Amino acid sequence: MSETVHSFTTTVPRWQPYVVPVDLETATEEQREAMQVTPSNKGISTYVLTLAHDPESLAVRSPLFNLIMYGKDGLSLGERELGATAASVFNRCVYCAAVHSSRFINYTKRTDVIDAIFADELDAELDEHLQAIFDFSAHLSTTPPQATQADAQELADVGLSELESLDLVLSASIFGWANRLMHTLGEPVMG
Repeated sequence: MSETVHSFTTTVPRWQPYVVPVDLETATEEQREAMQVTPSNKGISTYVLTLAHDPESLAVRSPLFNLIMYGKDGLSLGERELGATAASVFNRCVYCAAVHSSRFINYTKRTDVIDAIFADELDAELDEHLQAIFDFSAHLSTTPPQATQADAQELADVGLSELESLDLVLSASIFGWANRLMHTLGEPVMG
């Protein structure tokens, strides 16, 4: 029996959808194209197979996600992952928080940052640079967003350029959307 995960962890749980994912063997050509299926694909995640029920949206979502999270210029990959982690912590998306905090650690080797975030969540105290990124991303994740001009100024004050700030807006925002999809379509489970 699987147990739903409610606590933040860097151990990535399994995501279990509430609906039956698309079967890759019987997927339509439109679904296969949206999932970017190629002969060399080793595996497509359950999440993507679930999103393939709406291939028109998935065909746009995947390239957009890749451009935002893995863009060559602008914000560092670690800082993008911190933005995604902050949004996921705010939205209590344990699965996304696990994935993106692990990636943040992989890029930065800063386990102390994630330890502080998981211990104190939105009250975590980080160094000035990371604090500005974390706070801005969390404030942007509220509904309606509570990110202010002062939050944006803090990003500039810690050295983020306009392009880096835009990257942060995009990485936090796409996770506001992704977190809500994850919650609506399934749950993180261990076991």
